[in-house]
Amino acid sequence: MIGELRALGIAQGLTLGMLIACPIIAPDMLPWAIDAWLLIGGFQLRLADRRFTLRTGGMEWVSHIRMAPWRLVRWGVIATVALIAGDGERAMGVVIAGMLCELVAYPLSTQLLGRRSLPWASGALAMLIVLTGVVQQPALHMTACFLSGIAACMMWLRGPDGDPRALALALGGGVAAAIAPMLFPGALPFAAPTFTSCAAWVLAYLSVLRRQVTPWRPGGAAAGLHPSR
Repeated sequence: MIGELRALGIAQGLTLGMLIACPIIAPDMLPWAIDAWLLIGGFQLRLADRRFTLRTGGMEWVSHIRMAPWRLVRWGVIATVALIAGDGERAMGVVIAGMLCELVAYPLSTQLLGRRSLPWASGALAMLIVLTGVVQQPALHMTACFLSGIAACMMWLRGPDGDPRALALALGGGVAAAIAPMLFPGALPFAAPTFTSCAAWVLAYLSVLRRQVTPWRPGGAAAGLHPSR
């Protein structure tokens, strides 16, 4: 599954590159770039960690860190970028959020949402998006963004795989989230994580989209055994 979602991995890398360039090109975009990277990072972590419950043993609580310890370097990179941008409070918030997400929030989310159905994951994502828009304290805000990505991945895992209708819904949600701040400026804190979630779903669905199966008929197009375009 991880190898199939190359588009999402490329998007995460591009987001990290944009985040690093923000202090020079567009300092005002730094908070939004951090939020987007955290949400996609939570999505990717939940996708990479196949477990739906934690096993017994103290080390299993941090097994996702043992699985890929190099991921922790990215938290340090983001904190350094925020410090270069002159936002010491946000840099400290990144460090605290990193510890909260890796040591507390992700293991708890695995326990609480691991075996839940699609309605539970949908409700959790809706509440987390509202929390992301309301909470302004940097560490808690970034933790909510990270958890939103985990809930978005749970929704994708529980939803239809390779269904064009689900792709159309994700596209429609992304367009609506992009238009909403133009009509209602106060909706931007809630529209941004919604747009990022929809964009992650679109990339995920495009990575596994399958063609509709066409039954073979005598004398039909399939009889020629030509490769399909």
